[in-house]
Amino acid sequence: MSYPKAEMAAGAVPPGPAPVVAQPGAAAPTQWAAAGQAPPGCPKGLEYLASVDQLLVKQKVEAIEAITGFETNNKYEIVNSLGQRVYQAVEDTCCCTRNCCGSSRPFDIKILDNRNTEVIHLSRGLRCSSCWCPCCLQRVTVEAPPGQVVGYVSQAWSLCKPRFKIENAEGETVLRIKGPCCQWEMCGDIEFDVHTEDETTFVGRVTKQWTGLGKELFTDADNFGISFPVDLDIKMKAVMIGAVFLLDFMFYENNKKKNQDDAKKVMG
Repeated sequence: MSYPKAEMAAGAVPPGPAPVVAQPGAAAPTQWAAAGQAPPGCPKGLEYLASVDQLLVKQKVEAIEAITGFETNNKYEIVNSLGQRVYQAVEDTCCCTRNCCGSSRPFDIKILDNRNTEVIHLSRGLRCSSCWCPCCLQRVTVEAPPGQVVGYVSQAWSLCKPRFKIENAEGETVLRIKGPCCQWEMCGDIEFDVHTEDETTFVGRVTKQWTGLGKELFTDADNFGISFPVDLDIKMKAVMIGAVFLLDFMFYENNKKKNQDDAKKVMG
């Protein structure tokens, strides 16, 4: 099974009726993906997910944050395997919360379509993530459209390896995510496997992609590939997107210092 890569997404040329001519030296503009046929009961704005089985979530590098270390609101681009933008996402958290609570901060993330309309809303409260606090583990609420809960991403208790549950609006477990014991690897991808509720069948994967030594060491901007069955309930696809943001904040946000220390150990 293959997964979209940032390099492929950046260089892919999506089909269209006419080419876009860019000025010399200018970056080619990212085109928006066309909305697919909305299945029955599809929340407005999620029709873009109807025919996809892979997505790439790319966090944008913030120059001020990279230079000063001052935590800014995260921004992301969600693209398909052709490099076409499906959504863009922006964090909506106050300055004090970002810089005092760090990666443990409560957050609200707005996922916007090509009309800049919020179609998915993600929210996380201030909670624990330690196995010593099993009654207050991480949970992200996914709303699509905002105000209508379609599911949750809930951390499951585990001693060593991270475990998560993809739940529907009633709190029933639909899928399970199982991660590795070590969530950092030099020059390699980190994979979180997705299984059915009974854990008997592998159905997809969330992959934290290696973005290069410089980017890994000096920024906390990350890329994630997601794969899931193309016929998965469209609401659960939205919840899977929410799982990416929870994994990013839990394991890879504010990881610049840790990556530098780990790289020094690996290099001797």
